Parts: sequence; structure tokens; C-alpha cells
Amino acid sequence: MFTTTLTYHFAQGSIYIGQPKGKEEVIHGLNTYVIGNRVNPRGIVVIYSDIFGLALPNNKLIADAYAESGEWLVYLPDFFKGDPAPLRFADVAIPVDAAKQSTLSKYTGLLASAPSIVMWLMRHKEPETNKVCMEFLKSLRKETPRTQKIGMTGFCWGGRYALRAGLESNMIELEGKKVPLVDAVVALHPSNLSFPDDVEKVVVPVTIGWGLEDIGVKIEQKGKVEEIHERAKQEGRQYPDVIHKVYTPGRHGFAVRGNPDDPQERACLEDSMKQALDWYTRWL
Repeated sequence: MFTTTLTYHFAQGSIYIGQPKGKEEVIHGLNTYVIGNRVNPRGIVVIYSDIFGLALPNNKLIADAYAESGEWLVYLPDFFKGDPAPLRFADVAIPVDAAKQSTLSKYTGLLASAPSIVMWLMRHKEPETNKVCMEFLKSLRKETPRTQKIGMTGFCWGGRYALRAGLESNMIELEGKKVPLVDAVVALHPSNLSFPDDVEKVVVPVTIGWGLEDIGVKIEQKGKVEEIHERAKQEGRQYPDVIHKVYTPGRHGFAVRGNPDDPQERACLEDSMKQALDWYTRWL
């Protein structure tokens, strides 16, 4: 199900010259990169990217890879409304080849980028960010036939909001029945999670990918999620399937910006794509 096209594009560099195949158009009020089956899709997949949004070609190429089977209509909305994090920060924070980055260049780069990132975070505080995402999903759910299912993948920053999309608290009423915003969730190195709120009351099947050596999303968070779910089960809560997968080395951004020339990191790229597509094949 995973093709080598995506990883070859990754090999061209961190901010590479690629040729995404989709088109940008306004969907439910947001500029959205659209690719895939528009006629009779098996389901719709919404992608919430990392902080670099539509500006990072890797994110569009991931959407292209999701759409290659012809089964899915894929939406990559610009949840940042034209204001993604600066691309120059990507090479510092999550370089494609970490082995080529010296400790000095890493920390001087982080220091130089700090003011712009702090300002960006101030412009994208949680309440408004959450509202933009959930309003898009509400509109999508209301206008999508109930016979057609919706999946959502979130990478890093977007992982938190993908998980939230599957929460009981975000269900809406349609035709006299409460329904979740999406039908299945994939969260890959989800950052900024709030425990237990972001994970406790999930009502749709969820799979989460964790990096063993992820300095941005510590592997210990996997244990926290499992503990929260186990405690809730003991209190009588029923859960859909929740499956965890650990990637080695799984450094931060492993599902978006790994080094395809490194066998382990290439496996992380390929296996995380397969994790998502297999999940949707199972549940959508």
C-alpha cells in the first residue's frame, strides 16, 4: 500500500523541490490541499500537519501518498490560515539528516529561531486553534453522507487535534443522534498532549505512533495514555480499539522528515505510512 515515491522525494532534502499532484481550494472556509478520489471515494481522510503546514512540500506529498490507492479523498486544510511556522526552523529542529548537524549549530539555530517561534505560538494559542479545527470537522461531518466515513491523521502539532476529534466531548447531534466528528484517528508523534483530557474519552478507534528517541514527545507519554485508559476501563468505561506502535529510533518528526538514506529512519517513514493506511482500510 505504501509506494517508494514519497521516500524518494524526502531524499531531495529538508525543504526540497517536489511536485505535489493535488490542488488548493477553499473547503469549509479553509484553504485546503485536495487530492484523491472525488467521484466515489471509500472515505475521506483529513490530515492535520505539523507546524509547517502547507508550506512544507513533505506534507502535501504525504497527502498524495494517502490518495494513491484511489480509495480516499484526502484533505490537508490550512488550519494555520496562511501563518505556518517559519520553514527555516524545520532544518534546525528536525533536520532530515541529524548526523550532519553539530551540537553547536543545533543550539545556535534554536536560539536564533526562538523569537519567531515564540511569536508564532502566541498567535496560535490553544482555544482558537482548537476552534478552527473542530469547526472545519463539524462542517465536514454535517455535509458528508453518513454512509461515508471520515478518518483523521495528525502529525506532531496536529496529533493532539486528531485525538480530540475522536473525543466524546466533540460529538455533535445529527438527525437526532449523537455522532463523533470522525470515525477513526491516527496520531503520529502527537505533541502538547493534555492528560487526561486529550485521550481519556475517545469514542472511535485510535492508533498512535511513538518515537523511542523522540525528544519532543517523550516515549513515557505512551505509558501515561495506557494508564489513563486502563484506569477508565476499571471504572467501567468501554473503549474502541486503541493500538500503540513504537518506532526505533523514532526521533522527532520521524513520520514526516526522516532520513531515507538511513535504513532505520526509512523504515520509520514507510511503516508509519503503512500504520495509517492499514488503520483506514480496517475502519473506514
